[in-house]
Amino acid sequence: MHLVLTLLLSLAAFTMANIHIHDPSQPVTSPQVVPTGGKLILKCTVEEHEESSLQWSNPAQQTLYFGEKRALRDNRIQLVHSSLNELTISISNVQLSDEGEYTCAIFTMPVRISKAMVTVLGVPQKPQIFGYEKAFKENEKAKLRCTTSGSKPAANIRWYKGPEELEGAQISTSEDGNGKTFTVMSIIEFMVGREDDGIEITCTVGLESLQSTDKSSSHKIQVLYKPTARIESRPQMPREGDKLRLQCDAYGNPVPDQYIWERENGELPSLAMYDGSSLVFPFLNKSDGGTYICKASNMMGTYVTQYKLDVNDANFPDPSPIPSTSSIDHAVIGGVVAVIAFLLFCLLIVLGRYLIRHKGTYLTHEAKGSDDAPDADTAIINAEGGQGGSDDKKEYFI
Repeated sequence: MHLVLTLLLSLAAFTMANIHIHDPSQPVTSPQVVPTGGKLILKCTVEEHEESSLQWSNPAQQTLYFGEKRALRDNRIQLVHSSLNELTISISNVQLSDEGEYTCAIFTMPVRISKAMVTVLGVPQKPQIFGYEKAFKENEKAKLRCTTSGSKPAANIRWYKGPEELEGAQISTSEDGNGKTFTVMSIIEFMVGREDDGIEITCTVGLESLQSTDKSSSHKIQVLYKPTARIESRPQMPREGDKLRLQCDAYGNPVPDQYIWERENGELPSLAMYDGSSLVFPFLNKSDGGTYICKASNMMGTYVTQYKLDVNDANFPDPSPIPSTSSIDHAVIGGVVAVIAFLLFCLLIVLGRYLIRHKGTYLTHEAKGSDDAPDADTAIINAEGGQGGSDDKKEYFI
């Protein structure tokens, strides 16, 4: 019996300990998270105040406000609202040192308190990118480093090449000297090609709990690559006796600085003038025809391109000129006018036939009864009456 009673008492004690009993005289607060430099709002409410004022204290147990009276001389701390049921204060320009447990108390019998844990997040500093200063070679691996400090907790770092996010960065974290914030370093490696020359690389840092605090730095990278080239003939269809320029247009990084002209299976014509990226023929001969080679070079390599030159006779006709826009417009306008004239002509023919047909019908009605009438007057009277053979509807004029 004694054992049963002991068990019942233990169960009752456990139940009472785990049942939350609402106390209207108990102050109510809530935990807060705020970034450094932000504004902290501390709100404390109570249902039954028993004519006693509320009080806010900092983690060092220094009274900040007792009711509407300021207790600590700190201009960052301001009163937002004070009544017997509520005490709300604000702390502006929050620092890491403001983090901790704040206490709201009401001095009833007994004194009741409520704790509010304030967490201050360290906003990461603007990131810095290193390694972009030197140019990268085509088809080699670029290696860049991005660092940021002052974050709490450790910041996240993301890399972008243009709009594309880069994956596979190596992250390392170390504690700052204040023992509260962190420095984060991220190293990214990726292959580069000529299409990446001048592309923007961006490093972005931020905290998951503070999306609006993301900061980023961007820099363009330089990629060195060997040239590409093509030869263009000016004019495009040269004739014997013309002045011809073969232009070797080359592109690369750095800009090609060396050009070599050659002729396949032979030497360059004696009259041809070598002018860097151009090969000029002052007076073109039929014997100048053949395949010409341009070699464009920069520090990254050499590109070779060819052009087959065909020399037309001196009396070869010029290519047909492309009709100008104005001549095309005039032709269209002329066609439209011709169609309109044709339609008007057809309309006149139809209208004429219509008029002729109605005129014939009028003459026929006018002559009705003329075959049976002895004279013209009778024929007219019969035609107007509509019944030439009825005596009762005849009218005679003397």
